[in-house]
Amino acid sequence: MDLSLQGKRALVTASSRGLGYAVAKGLAQEGARVAINSRNSQRVNTAAEKLRSEVNAEVYAVSGDVSDPATPIRIVEKASSTLGGLDILITNSGGPPAGLFENFDDEAWQQAIDLTFLSHVRLIRAALPYLYQSKAASVLSVTSYSVKQPIPNLVLSNSIRAATVGLTKTLALELGQEGIRFNSILPAWTETERVYELMSHRAKVNNSTVEEEMAKQAKDSPLGRMGKPGEFANAAVFLVSPAASYITGVMLTVDGGMFKGIL
Repeated sequence: MDLSLQGKRALVTASSRGLGYAVAKGLAQEGARVAINSRNSQRVNTAAEKLRSEVNAEVYAVSGDVSDPATPIRIVEKASSTLGGLDILITNSGGPPAGLFENFDDEAWQQAIDLTFLSHVRLIRAALPYLYQSKAASVLSVTSYSVKQPIPNLVLSNSIRAATVGLTKTLALELGQEGIRFNSILPAWTETERVYELMSHRAKVNNSTVEEEMAKQAKDSPLGRMGKPGEFANAAVFLVSPAASYITGVMLTVDGGMFKGIL
């Protein structure tokens, strides 16, 4: 299938590693021109160079911390200026720390809100003037299947990511007539650096090993394993592509069947 992504201009935030990197690579492989982002300038420059060598595509690095209120607009403006506009925005961020409800004070909650919810708000708001000018505008927010099935010991993520899903669905309704599609992907446990960090935390709590915790978590999937970043990227690249032109307002779980509900 031709996804019609050749020459499309895309910004993927939090993309120097993990799911974001996999999506940026998938877009580049389909011929899109991609701006990637990380708060660490050295890391994002290294990732951009790696992508250019792997895919032989146009990939640009834009550094900046999406949790900083003033930074999302700078990231979007830099990416749009470099790419000559914007067709695709994928809003992604790192996750808040693991822990139980009693572990966190108001400051921790506010930091998690800035990182996990308001980053999406600010990025989308900054990108809208450019997306209005695109004939194939698409926004994809990356959240978590925890919005449907809370994950133990992740109260911050479970609570705050649900707001991003509400935002995405609302914008799909509000801006559909403007030709801008909004969707969200809800990944489950995928073999990324972030998941290894969470499994390390579990291993400490349970006096076990990371490998043991990974194996236990993998059993939640009927497929008996965690996902691969590339498998997540395949779904994301399709959703933002013109090939999915009649898909909007979708909250897609890419979870290997780990979510056990019907809806």
